[in-house]
Amino acid sequence: MPVKTHTWISLWFLLTAPVIAWDIGYCFMRPRSMEGGDLHWFWAPYSKYQKIDLLYGTAALERGDGFVNAQALLNLVETSMNLIYLYTAHITAWPPAPLIGLTAAALTLSKTILYWAQEYFCGLCSVGHNDLGDFITWILSNAPWGIATSLIIARLGKDLIDDLNVAHRVCIKDTSDKDS
Repeated sequence: MPVKTHTWISLWFLLTAPVIAWDIGYCFMRPRSMEGGDLHWFWAPYSKYQKIDLLYGTAALERGDGFVNAQALLNLVETSMNLIYLYTAHITAWPPAPLIGLTAAALTLSKTILYWAQEYFCGLCSVGHNDLGDFITWILSNAPWGIATSLIIARLGKDLIDDLNVAHRVCIKDTSDKDS
C-alpha cells in the first residue's frame, strides 16, 4: 500500500524544523545567546521572551535549572523524527512512515503538556509575573504545538487504524480462501 500523506502535516513538520532548531540553538548556547552575549544578535527576539518566560532567562540559567535544555534535547529528538517522517513518507515511501510521524507528534504533545503542567503546579512560577498581554504572548507562542500535534496524532492515528483494519480484512480473506 502506498504511504498516505497529508500536505498540512508535511508542511507543519517542514516549516517548524528551522524554528525549533533556532530555539534549540538559543537554549544550548546560553549565556552567549542571551541578551548581553556575543551571539545574541542571532537570537535578538529572545530578549523579550526571556523576560516573559523566566525559564529562558538569566536567573534560571544561573541557578542551574535544567528544564529548558532538557526540553531542547527532546526537541532535537522530535525534530529529527519529523524530518525522518518527511524522508520516509515522501522520498522512500516506506509504509511505517506514519508511525514515525505519529510518535514524533505524541512526543511533542507530551512535552508540551509537561511544560504547561509544570507551570500550573508551580503556581505559574515562570510566567505568572507577566501582564495580560505578555501572558497571552506566552500562551500564543506555545498553543500551536499542543493544537497542531493533537490534530496530527488524530489524523495519523486514524490512517494507521484504517491500514490495520484493511490488513486484518485481507488476512481474514486469505485465511478463509485457504480453508476452502
